Amino acid sequence: MSQATLRIQKMSGHAGSVPGEDTQRGLTVCKLIDTTTCIGCKACEVACMEWNDLPFGETVFDNTYQTMPETRWNYWNLILFNEHVREDDGSLMWLMRKNQCMHCAEPGCLAACPADGAIVQYTNGIVDFQQANCIGCGYCITGCPFDIPKMNPKTNRVFKCTLCSDRVTEGLEPACIKSCPTGCLHFGTKEDMLYLGGTRAKQLQEHSNYPKAGVYDPQGVGGTGVIYVLHDASQPELYGGLPANPHVPWTVKLWKGPLKWLGNVAMVGGLIGLFVHYLRFGPKDRDEADTNAGGAKS
Repeated sequence: MSQATLRIQKMSGHAGSVPGEDTQRGLTVCKLIDTTTCIGCKACEVACMEWNDLPFGETVFDNTYQTMPETRWNYWNLILFNEHVREDDGSLMWLMRKNQCMHCAEPGCLAACPADGAIVQYTNGIVDFQQANCIGCGYCITGCPFDIPKMNPKTNRVFKCTLCSDRVTEGLEPACIKSCPTGCLHFGTKEDMLYLGGTRAKQLQEHSNYPKAGVYDPQGVGGTGVIYVLHDASQPELYGGLPANPHVPWTVKLWKGPLKWLGNVAMVGGLIGLFVHYLRFGPKDRDEADTNAGGAKS
């Protein structure tokens, strides 16, 4: 029996959680979302709002079951509802996906942020925002391939899901997972969640007529701290536009890479040029003619 299996057997009795000692900061943590067992009850949405004490925001009816069209600065967790017609038998399916920060191993928001300490990544993989250090530039929004960070227009501060870092630090599971009634949400180490997700995907392939079922853990961002079990892992776009191969935008890499390096070189070169000019010609004095002209004007 594998070590991953042994750890998964430490479940506390709640079908959707793996809390305990394996959720401390020293290990990479992960949330597993099984979209095949989500019923769209929105209990996780309510739990997120309550635990994080988020201010009320009006919902928007847009001819769908979604609470609102997209996440907001004060709404970090949203269940997306998408109708899909299966190609094999023409049956209608609800593809529901819990949308929140993916906590990428190589976060684009952190790569784009110019303010020291505004965005941090803990040793357990959680990506957190420190609004006290945020300068309101919004660059983190452009750096995220999942379109997650949202800015409060009144304070010019950006917010997103923190994966309940305050709870995880104490060895607890995120609030949304605690509230899930169907067990579609799980939490533990990345290793355990990949094992659990792979086991579930194999079960769907063999017994539920979903031959393309699989685990979504995109390597374009180094893998994510939130992974999905999908009915059809070959078409993640069907689940509310989940990108098939997300990457940090090339503009961010260009700006924080070669352009930043060239800018530093140019700045150092300018300072060296000033120093050499000073050594060669000495301090610059005003010409006698300029001095006389200045005296005549006065």
